[in-house]
Amino acid sequence: MYPKAFYWITLFFGLNCLFAKPINIVFLLADDMNRDSWGVYGNQDCNTPNIDRLAKDGFYFERAYCSVAMCAPFRQELYSGRSPWRTDTLPNHSKSVVGTKSIVQHLEPLGYRVALLGKSHVGPRECYPFEMLGDVSKKVDANPEILRKSNIFLDDCEKKQEPFCLFVASNDSHAPFTTGDSTAYEPAKITVPSYWLDTPELRKEMIKYYAEVSNFDYLVGLMRAELERRDLWDNTIFIVCSEQGSQLPFAKWTCYDNGLRSGLVMHWPGFSELNTSINELVSIADITPTLVKGVGGNLIKGACDGKSLLPLIKGVGKPIREYVFGAFTNCRMLDNKERIYPIRSIRNKRYSLIFNPNYSSQTSNASLSQVLQLLNEPNASPKLFTAAGSWVAKKDNGIREKKLVYKLNHRPEYEFYDLLKDPGETINLTMDKHYRESFQLLKKELHSKLGQFGDADPIATEKDYLARMRK
Repeated sequence: MYPKAFYWITLFFGLNCLFAKPINIVFLLADDMNRDSWGVYGNQDCNTPNIDRLAKDGFYFERAYCSVAMCAPFRQELYSGRSPWRTDTLPNHSKSVVGTKSIVQHLEPLGYRVALLGKSHVGPRECYPFEMLGDVSKKVDANPEILRKSNIFLDDCEKKQEPFCLFVASNDSHAPFTTGDSTAYEPAKITVPSYWLDTPELRKEMIKYYAEVSNFDYLVGLMRAELERRDLWDNTIFIVCSEQGSQLPFAKWTCYDNGLRSGLVMHWPGFSELNTSINELVSIADITPTLVKGVGGNLIKGACDGKSLLPLIKGVGKPIREYVFGAFTNCRMLDNKERIYPIRSIRNKRYSLIFNPNYSSQTSNASLSQVLQLLNEPNASPKLFTAAGSWVAKKDNGIREKKLVYKLNHRPEYEFYDLLKDPGETINLTMDKHYRESFQLLKKELHSKLGQFGDADPIATEKDYLARMRK
């Protein structure tokens, strides 16, 4: 695929082994950030020059997916390389089963110091024994604090000549949006996606959200500059990842693309001039095995559910998977701890299929509970008219408005979308005869996989989680 690049890759790894100089790792993780907020993925409104520069210098993944669009399941999938069905972390605020091993246990035998700075949201400690560098503020700009604490760690590693793997987990852009400069954006000039209703409240929320995205992008630039200043850039794997989607409608807490699809951009010494877009399906669970193998480690069979991305990075080999799977459960959700509404999904490169087993009921989540209140209480407080809440007043304005407001809390049993023609997942094709064969194929694959996961009845799965949660 890239014969010239592959030559230099091979040469690099050969020289690296010859001189036995370990490669360092720095991983920057944004909180609740939609990949489509970045310029590299097509956003023309939000300023992300440092992430975009990183993509031009290295490579980025077009189809990177997490399994659950919530913080704790995402992070445990990332650090363990295991499916949340295997670690038993489908609900938010959950902890991995005893015996789960993370990247810490895989890299420490290779001599690495593996540290986490910022938001943790994983457990138990024995499964994720990071060198903890402390939390960082959410209410104010934490970038100076992150840089200061990172430098203390880097100073010590350099002094002791120890290779390092540093995860920096920023709080940007988790709601409430309190950092960054929202005055850099004008509400009237930003583009509202077609899958949202355009309201002043939504636009105000979008610019506050964009401000935090840009603040995170600034951190990317700061960390890169620091590695360059220390002459570590050419010997450091540098990765930026967007976690799951934002807390705006149809993103986080869903199985839509805006929830499960992650931004993933990498600089990797030896092949950082490719400016390459990688279009194959990959999973967040793939990152740990990729990093472990990329620095010369080996994993025993079955240690991770994810697969190494090195063949894709090198431009050789076949696609590593045909499908990615997703899930959502209300258990342990703020405001909705007792609500039974599981969601499951499957994707290939062309289509997405979403399964809502309890479709006759109403779904909700922490950002949509005010919508239900507004719909059920005509005299509800105007304070509820936030981004999604502001849509309720427009529900009688037309067919499109009515459908989108209804979709906030009501879903059909199956949703089937053509991602090539309809990337916003707005046209459900389950009844379209032209897509019947593709729909049935993904449906069969999804239910087969759920059976393998021990999740053939997601409603029963969720009831079991609730029962355990009450103990």
